[in-house]
Amino acid sequence: MPRRASGLRRWLLRLALLAGVAVVAWGAWEAWHWPDVGALARRNPSSTAFIDRYRAQARAAGRDGRVAWTWVPYGTISSHLKRAVLVAEDIRFFSHNGFEPTEWRHAVERAIEHQEMPRGASTITQQLAKNLWLSPSRNPLRKAKEAVLTWQLERTLPKRRILELYLNVAEFGPGVYGAEAASRRYFGVSAAELGENQAAQMAASLPMPSRWHPGAPGPAYKRYVETIRRRMAKAELRVSN
Repeated sequence: MPRRASGLRRWLLRLALLAGVAVVAWGAWEAWHWPDVGALARRNPSSTAFIDRYRAQARAAGRDGRVAWTWVPYGTISSHLKRAVLVAEDIRFFSHNGFEPTEWRHAVERAIEHQEMPRGASTITQQLAKNLWLSPSRNPLRKAKEAVLTWQLERTLPKRRILELYLNVAEFGPGVYGAEAASRRYFGVSAAELGENQAAQMAASLPMPSRWHPGAPGPAYKRYVETIRRRMAKAELRVSN
């Protein structure tokens, strides 16, 4: 019996050692491939994880994988769109540190209002981290990486830059990324020329851009557009250009 117990201890020790080596190797790999968050203060991203994913899926389906995406500065994006996105996605964006627990409650309230599953519980900074570098997966490891990247974004970049990045990389429809491309695709105007109703329609597409976007049918999307318009009318938000 003691000999058997001693063998079991040695086996468990080896197993723990192998697990430790695996964790260290994984940590080293993650550190080596970790995004350079600080670089976003100086330059715009050349692509995003979500754009790359869309292109790969399109090519796998036999399409060319092209996307509509045109980068524009923060000052050339309509203040109506900024307000619409904030009231729809993250009204406390300028006051929180990247995380907003009450957003989950608001997401549940929106889900009850529209009789759908909860969406939109993440802050704009969390959504930006996911769009730039991660996947839509909800597994705990991905969420942990999102949390660290969110913390880095908030620590490294000013709020205005974070919002500029988000408005330029968010998906507003199938293969349509950023405010400029979406404005021209759906309304034939630049992002600077968007009116309040147009901005509300674009902001309403953010939870489900593959199904909800300007011109898309369906009462749920139209109800959400009206909800955003009401919030815009009530919200006391000053968004500078």
